Amino acid sequence: MDNTNYSTNPVERKKGQHLGAEERGAIQHLHKLGYSNRAIAGELNCSPSTIGYELERGTPAYSGRGRKPTYSAKRGATVYKENRSRCRRPKKSFQDSQFISWLVKQVKEHKRSFDSCVGRARLLGLFPPDTIPCTKTLYNRLRSGELPLSLFDLPEILTRRPQGKPRISKRLYGKSIEERPLEVVLRNTFGHWESDTVLGQKKKGEAAVFSIVERLTGYYITLRIDEKTADGVASAMKQLHQQFGDKFNQVFRSITTDNGSEFASFSDFENLGSEVYFAHPYSSWERPVNERSNRVLRKFIPKSTSITKFSPEQILAFSDEINATPTKRLGYYTPEELFEDQLDQIYRRTKQ
Repeated sequence: MDNTNYSTNPVERKKGQHLGAEERGAIQHLHKLGYSNRAIAGELNCSPSTIGYELERGTPAYSGRGRKPTYSAKRGATVYKENRSRCRRPKKSFQDSQFISWLVKQVKEHKRSFDSCVGRARLLGLFPPDTIPCTKTLYNRLRSGELPLSLFDLPEILTRRPQGKPRISKRLYGKSIEERPLEVVLRNTFGHWESDTVLGQKKKGEAAVFSIVERLTGYYITLRIDEKTADGVASAMKQLHQQFGDKFNQVFRSITTDNGSEFASFSDFENLGSEVYFAHPYSSWERPVNERSNRVLRKFIPKSTSITKFSPEQILAFSDEINATPTKRLGYYTPEELFEDQLDQIYRRTKQ
């Protein structure tokens, strides 16, 4: 039997599913026909108590005079919606908690992200679990002005850029990124790096930062160079070679770099035992780990700020701060912890 608002034909319901308009219409019709609660429940494939509660919701109170009121599907839906509007978990206040105080300090002093703070606090059990809100809740509270922070304290949430397509109009300086072995692409083995340079001010003779990051551990190294030139990059690579010595080719098994003019002679460093690959021109998204690390570096070196204002020691300290930051991708361990573990494995193999 059909009606414009309901049908008495059997309706397939999932366990726990709330009643809909069609089911309420069926309840109204079957109740008028004298069906018991259990019989109606059998027709709609639900619990008899569900029918009892619905009849109670949709039946007005009897005043004691005249005909007793009967169930109305429309009234039942109205009462249900009113009840649902009040049916939500009370909003917790985290403003005065110890976690929020710690979070604000981490963001302002160490440039941490919300996710990094939440994950690290849970991993180490720094605070009671019920006092640590999820990352999404924190961002919602930030946008509604309920935290002692502003969007400018977390500038990365304002810079979300879509990936593009590689342009191949420019000549590559060596092997293409397309020639990289599968293990580099999968990012599941140690020793594969991405590099680039970072400028403060775009003017001739301006100092720059040579940055290089390991893809598996996220370990990030920044070195100040005198100029964004091939000589400047060569001086940075010389420092790295001196630091790791005869273990250089085990630590730096491959390097994927930009196709800028400062890397024109970068393939020469394959003599040190590292494989060198070049990303497509104008395709920085092909080096995602390095690009993300460079964006984090911008918290310490804003654009249009001359690199000459920072000493080589300060530039190194910036990457040390980044390497001490726990991240979600690493299970909220820090890049420094994972990198040191990999180095220990290399040195243990050498001794054997």
